[in-house]
Amino acid sequence: MQGKDHCDGKELICINVDKVYDWIVKENSFDFALPTGPIAFTPTGSVPTSATAGLLTGATVTCEVSPAMAFPIEILSRENRPFCIDGKTVLLQQLHIRKNFVVTIVVTLTNGTVLRSAAIPLTRCEQVTLCAPEGTDVVITYTDLDCFVCSPGTLTVPTGTAAGSIVITGLNLSVATCQSIQSTFPVTVEFLADYCEPRDDLPTACPPPLRPQQCSVVFPDTGHCCH
Repeated sequence: MQGKDHCDGKELICINVDKVYDWIVKENSFDFALPTGPIAFTPTGSVPTSATAGLLTGATVTCEVSPAMAFPIEILSRENRPFCIDGKTVLLQQLHIRKNFVVTIVVTLTNGTVLRSAAIPLTRCEQVTLCAPEGTDVVITYTDLDCFVCSPGTLTVPTGTAAGSIVITGLNLSVATCQSIQSTFPVTVEFLADYCEPRDDLPTACPPPLRPQQCSVVFPDTGHCCH
């Protein structure tokens, strides 16, 4: 293999990177009605029972949302669609994306006890138009992901079920997302670059010897002062 000449001390370097085919930032929000039925909360021993149901009166309900650990997004389909942009016909892809989230309901009782629900799966689908031909990866990064309660609903203690559950009727949540969506593909590129040099170590001076503080008010007494 024939070597290539260096230029001004620079080295010709090949690296593997992800080429960004297209990139958009999109805001999206949607409402979510909680499924009916008892919801398990922890810590189980602090969840009100039929005997202590009054603790649910005045309770505060909030929510938290995060992307699902497994398959946070799934590309359901890609359809080639022609678009006229600046007078030119461009072939783009319309993506049908399924986004998977996990919602946690947080109930704060009037006595200060905080109860957290088991993870509740949440799925939403949307369409996105990108330059994302077959073979490219689609990456979604949430720059902001928030959940808040639109309607707190009514909290009751279920009967005939295991302890540690609460039924929430009429609870409606709203999820707001700011998402960065990119289509990428791994490529190998070459360029001239300088190798990085380590920075200088920070100078550190040894501290002077320290003497413990004296209790000069009580020792030595004034009778031994030098004149």
